[in-house]
Amino acid sequence: MNTFFVWSGIALLLMMVPIFYRMHIGPTAIDRILAVNVIGTKTAVLLVFIGTIFPGGRIEMFVDFALAYGLLNFIGSLAAARYFHRSKAVAGEIDVEGEAEGS
Repeated sequence: MNTFFVWSGIALLLMMVPIFYRMHIGPTAIDRILAVNVIGTKTAVLLVFIGTIFPGGRIEMFVDFALAYGLLNFIGSLAAARYFHRSKAVAGEIDVEGEAEGS
């Protein structure tokens, strides 16, 4: 059973490689925020996988870490989205109602 979680974790890490590419090369800030959010979600899943492999049967500790990390990831994404929304509103790209100008 441990080998299943080891190989699943390796596969999850390999699936993060294209996301790292999008995070560094992404054309917009929203692409980068989304890439960081996806990496954070996969990291939370990896923490649960590590908890199942970890000797001593302390999976509940790793689940708590994964939940806390996921919550911080979500709050960080909301804060970044709100910041970019406000900075676009200040620059005049979005009017007060949230609609793009010219549409």
